Amino acid sequence: MIKLVGPILALDLGQKLVGVAVSDELLVTTKRLPPLERSNWKKLLQDLRDLVERFDAETIVVGLPLKLDGTAGDAAKEARRLATNLAKSIALPVYLQDERLTSRAAMENLRAEGVKPDDIPKLIDGEAAAMILRDFLETNQARIRVSPSDTETQE
Repeated sequence: MIKLVGPILALDLGQKLVGVAVSDELLVTTKRLPPLERSNWKKLLQDLRDLVERFDAETIVVGLPLKLDGTAGDAAKEARRLATNLAKSIALPVYLQDERLTSRAAMENLRAEGVKPDDIPKLIDGEAAAMILRDFLETNQARIRVSPSDTETQE
């Protein structure tokens, strides 16, 4: 198992928005960031490069939306494809993290924080990304590192 280096940037891929969260350098805290608009690959890549530079990120984690039974559907295949493209385009380690049920839990977290119902849609993507990041940091499972050559490796 390799030692993780922070800050780590986490992404929750949506159809229209990409939720983003970042850890601190010591991998103790996570912070949700404003979501990125998802238009085309070139724009998303530039936005991610800007965030990597702004936060001095050392690692990227992409949420893997598996089905409840653990199988991969179209959304998971798309997440893998995007993660592989990221690994090819950005010279940082890229990992996948199971994100089942994070959107529902993110909504519950925001309600528990006292966020007004009208404000939840603006924050839910970032909160889901923060949950993906926390799960990644706290997990005892083997981490799935994405290789630029599209072969999955466990660490």
